[in-house]
Amino acid sequence: MSTENEGNAVPPAPSAPPVPVESPAASPHPAARSGATPPPPGTPPHVPGAHGEAGAPGPQGSTGSPVDGSWPPPSSYGDGGAGGGSGWGSPYQHPQPTPKPAGRRGGLVAAVLAAALVAGGLGGGIGYTLARNGDTTSTTVSASDTGASQIKRDPNSIAGVAAKALPSTVTIEAEGSGGQGGTGTGFVFDVQGHIVTNNHVVADAANGGRLSATFPDGKRYEAEIVGNAQGYDVAVIKLKDAPSDLKPLPLGDSDKVAVGDETIAIGAPFGLSNTVTTGIISAKNRPVASSDGGSDSRASYMSALQTDASINPGNSGGPLLDARGAVIGINSAIQSTGNGGFGSSGQSGSIGLGFAIPINQAKYVAQQLIKTGKPVYAKIGASVSLEGTTDGAKITEQGAGGSAPVEPGGPADKAGLKPGDVITRLDDRVIDSGPTLIGEIWTHKPGDKVTLTYERADKEHTVDLTLDARVGDSG
Repeated sequence: MSTENEGNAVPPAPSAPPVPVESPAASPHPAARSGATPPPPGTPPHVPGAHGEAGAPGPQGSTGSPVDGSWPPPSSYGDGGAGGGSGWGSPYQHPQPTPKPAGRRGGLVAAVLAAALVAGGLGGGIGYTLARNGDTTSTTVSASDTGASQIKRDPNSIAGVAAKALPSTVTIEAEGSGGQGGTGTGFVFDVQGHIVTNNHVVADAANGGRLSATFPDGKRYEAEIVGNAQGYDVAVIKLKDAPSDLKPLPLGDSDKVAVGDETIAIGAPFGLSNTVTTGIISAKNRPVASSDGGSDSRASYMSALQTDASINPGNSGGPLLDARGAVIGINSAIQSTGNGGFGSSGQSGSIGLGFAIPINQAKYVAQQLIKTGKPVYAKIGASVSLEGTTDGAKITEQGAGGSAPVEPGGPADKAGLKPGDVITRLDDRVIDSGPTLIGEIWTHKPGDKVTLTYERADKEHTVDLTLDARVGDSG
């Protein structure tokens, strides 16, 4: 399955609704005239505006500039116009619409309002009369006013989990030397100030750019890249002058996640920081190849956790939590409809198909990046076709860059694999394509032993091999 990283150019945010024009406060009773006789009880009071004396502006629309959301999205992860600073996930600002003068529609609104006030006054008079007659019957029930601060929520509820996790998440702003960049999310990995996020969130700032991380309390810190892994789509940054009270999020066990488990996602969709959404695990081990679609982009491969929690551009790098608040994945990609989604020319958002890097894999990658600054990938030492297929992963006749399709002395060579062999299974995982095989291999560590099932000349064979290592993204 090929998807897009959910960090791309965002469409304009809708304009804020117009501020209602307040009418001068009317005195509940007109000033008494000298010598005037008070009205008898129950007489409806005079209400200004009952005969069209006051007007109200009618509803107003808002406008926005469309953004090209075609797929593949533009390079630099959808900068929304290089140099403009309106990167993926960052909201657009629009001037407030000028209020229109009141017209006939405004008069109608005022008349309706006046009628409601007259009815309210009449009801008040009737209520007053009933009260005098001793009828205190009420048809409403009010909750005791204990104040919001007195509400105690279960720590294991969604609200409880979110309240505990939010202080350990950050909104990341990345800016390249050319002004391109955008907004993503990350979370506290350790007390030393390391933040885990997606590679595509920080890629623009990798060469001479700038990074910052902002906590929900508004505290902002400059940051630097410690290491990034394009193939895994994982990166680690470190806060400069990190505070001493950092609380790392607890890490769960993504291998023990079950379909149907509750999920909680935290991020900054379309620049709206500290947003919490919920859902379930929709599927496990979902093969995903994601890319920003740029001409020089290299794909990331994962055997992902699929969730229907709402994930949008700007959620990238944020934690996917289980019901206990433990991190089980890093939100990385979404499946979207073509041409911006739902017939729109703007960028598409969540359609309930989000994908997260399992935390067991991400933890291993992050630890390697902190230790050496470079990613380490498991490999079998063979080139496979990346074309979409349902038959398996076919070993190519020619390797990348003119190299041998089966690396001499590598694991595949030692196991007797040859060009043209079609790998159909790795351990108990069905392999339907080259990207699926790569994603499954990368869930393992160098030195792990695996069993491959492959077909040659319409005959099935099984062989055991030990995975080798590749350091860095090149190769």
